[in-house]
Amino acid sequence: MNNTITFTTPEEAVKVIKSGDHVHLSSVASVPQILVRAMTARGAAGELKDVYIHHLHTEGAAPYAAPELEGAFQLNSFFVGSNVRNVTQQGYAGYIPVFLSETQRLYRDHILPCNVAMIQVSPPDKHGYVSLGTSVDATLAAVECAETVIAVINRHVPRSFGDSFLHLSQIDLFVEDDTPLIEGHFAEPNEIEIAIGKNCAALIEDGACLQMGIGAIPNAVLSQLGDHKNLGVHTEMFADGVLPLVEKGVINGANKKIDKGKIVSTFLMGSKAVYDFIDDNPGVLMKDVGYTNDPFIIAQNPKVTAINSALQIDLTGQICADSLGTRFYSGVGGQVDFVYGASRSEGGIAIIAMPSMTNKGISKIAPILTPGAGVVTTRAHAHWVVTEHGAVNLYGKTLQERALALISIADPSCQEELDRAAFERFGPHHQYIKASCGM
Repeated sequence: MNNTITFTTPEEAVKVIKSGDHVHLSSVASVPQILVRAMTARGAAGELKDVYIHHLHTEGAAPYAAPELEGAFQLNSFFVGSNVRNVTQQGYAGYIPVFLSETQRLYRDHILPCNVAMIQVSPPDKHGYVSLGTSVDATLAAVECAETVIAVINRHVPRSFGDSFLHLSQIDLFVEDDTPLIEGHFAEPNEIEIAIGKNCAALIEDGACLQMGIGAIPNAVLSQLGDHKNLGVHTEMFADGVLPLVEKGVINGANKKIDKGKIVSTFLMGSKAVYDFIDDNPGVLMKDVGYTNDPFIIAQNPKVTAINSALQIDLTGQICADSLGTRFYSGVGGQVDFVYGASRSEGGIAIIAMPSMTNKGISKIAPILTPGAGVVTTRAHAHWVVTEHGAVNLYGKTLQERALALISIADPSCQEELDRAAFERFGPHHQYIKASCGM
């Protein structure tokens, strides 16, 4: 095998993109920004028309989604990140609703073509293998299916294990860039988030296998787990919050049945400390999203504890996590994958954790979902719901019992109004259930 690399410029590399092509970008911190800028410059110069861009959540600028480049590029993302939220809500970009576990199938099953995959990788080892580093997700599938693969070799990309390795022979064009990866820094949890973290932590048993995302609430949960034992991690993403627990020996994967002793993820976003942690670390497996997010694989570990968030929940347990009314805010993501996987796991727990109120003082527990809001997790999938006011399990409960349970963890200032709405919806039986519970 030829392990020699001949580098070209970003401008030369992106000349392989033709009008009408479908282009995949690697995700989160691994976006090949130098190629994005070169591609966008071609569109701005009138050289490209109707180029379709696909990706999961990405960090950094997304200039191809700018309204003034409409006609040159069409973004059809698999998740609506903050950098493309406004243009998606304004109608300049599209969103493809899809379970995170199935994003790879869009390429492998030829639902979407992939003419060009633009990725960012580590320098090659002595055997000619590079690593996808912080993001394997659907990018591996894109590489497998692409007609042309352009790779940015970047010494800041960690050499991760798992499904992340590609041989140089799988790549067609090489560009070099030494720009450090974008880091994610998250504010310290506030009092409400700490209370939610404590309520979640109280549900987590020793030996549990954790899935949680990034942000204040996951960090608040992790900060409460210092006295736990033998925790594992099988997740779609993680950030800095896991590192102290690994160092302390709390997270060791000893109770896992598959990938025992390993932290399993498909992408991550954090500080340089996280990127350094996975570099050359066989204790972390960065896997294909079709593996990490397969509910039937997730369920093979015992005590899977999945912690996800919501934008709104109605009194029957319908969970909206992707939209604010008709405006798309994020995406389906991996919530259903892990809620279902955890519920099938022996001793597993699926948790939806959220503040009881929005920043604008509106109850996130609502009589009905805002018109236009999407149900990501159905009322039949819903199990535990946690706010700063407590934790309730909806599973096996009637509609009336669910309503009472959810009202009990709503903000006290909203409970009377919610109770009135429940009575109007469910009638006298709601009052009967309420009385029988001593409420």
